[in-house]
Amino acid sequence: MVNSKPTALLAAASLLTAFAMAGLSSPWTVTATAAAGEDSGERTVEDGGTGPYKAIMVGDSSLPTHTIYRPKDLSAFSGRTKLPILAWGNGGCANSSRSHQNYLSEIASHGFLIVAIGPLPAPGDGRGGGAPAGGPSGGTLLQAINWAIAQNSDNASPYKGKLDVSKVAVFGHSCGGLQALEVSGDPRVSTTLVVDSGILINGQVPGRGNAGGAPGGAPAAAPGAGAPGGAPGAAPGAPGGGAPGGARAGGGARGGGGLTGMPPLTKEHLAKLHAPVFYLLGGKTDIAYENGMDDFMRIDKVPVFVANKDVGHGGTFGQPHGSDWAMASVAWLKWQLKGDAEAGKLFTGNPPGLSKIEGWTVDKKNIR
Repeated sequence: MVNSKPTALLAAASLLTAFAMAGLSSPWTVTATAAAGEDSGERTVEDGGTGPYKAIMVGDSSLPTHTIYRPKDLSAFSGRTKLPILAWGNGGCANSSRSHQNYLSEIASHGFLIVAIGPLPAPGDGRGGGAPAGGPSGGTLLQAINWAIAQNSDNASPYKGKLDVSKVAVFGHSCGGLQALEVSGDPRVSTTLVVDSGILINGQVPGRGNAGGAPGGAPAAAPGAGAPGGAPGAAPGAPGGGAPGGARAGGGARGGGGLTGMPPLTKEHLAKLHAPVFYLLGGKTDIAYENGMDDFMRIDKVPVFVANKDVGHGGTFGQPHGSDWAMASVAWLKWQLKGDAEAGKLFTGNPPGLSKIEGWTVDKKNIR
């Protein structure tokens, strides 16, 4: 018996390519019709998170370039209770979310679907960056969004009717934060989280001349060193990438400061923002601090909030349940994507609630 799924997928891909060559598509409107796939390698990170829905990380055969973090039991999501869609980019533009899994699992446990760049890491793979041996490379934030939206309308998909396609967030760490900013002009994006990141100031790092490394301005790594600006514990030589729509892991250099795969954004890109933005920075010891704070000062047309805690560029990703970085991110996402006014109290008021928690300093614009 002939399996029609690969043939159908190949035909769809060929059709999309033909449209692109004919100039009939835009990066914001091309939506691949991904057939429903099969889950693979389901695993629980830590204890599944502290939220009301125990989370899992899982691969999907229809999107082998990404890893999905979601509630294990999807039966609770239908009608008015649906999963907002989140697309994640890794530190160093790496092709693995391994170093961020505690953080991502915790967020998913509060009722979110996260589609992270990078294939599902092999069990016991602690390298942090790069694809497992023999695994696929590549993948973008726009592919993540397109896939999720397609799944929501596919009768064969376990996500059918369970996703809120009107609530989409893009977020990422360091180089991944620039991937998120790169696609924030997409009209489907409801909010952006920029974690330990910011667009380079005039392409230079104060005191270093031309930027030669991470979005935060780290110097270029020596051959064989870990990717600058990468996630804590990132693998040596974690690959970056180059496709529009969230720089693709595994591709070539695109400029933008010297880190392979870093989107070549300038401060003018901030004018494309159309939805609320949250900058989460690790204080003055964070190599992204000056760039992120400069972004905040320049943004004036959309709501923007910046929060600092002196934990440095690595944030708290590797701590149990993602610790402070997850706490602040969950609150922002609940407020922005679920209308949770109680969670929003961390960001509203004068002073905002987050500033009342020891160790945090904040600022905001266009937010009451």
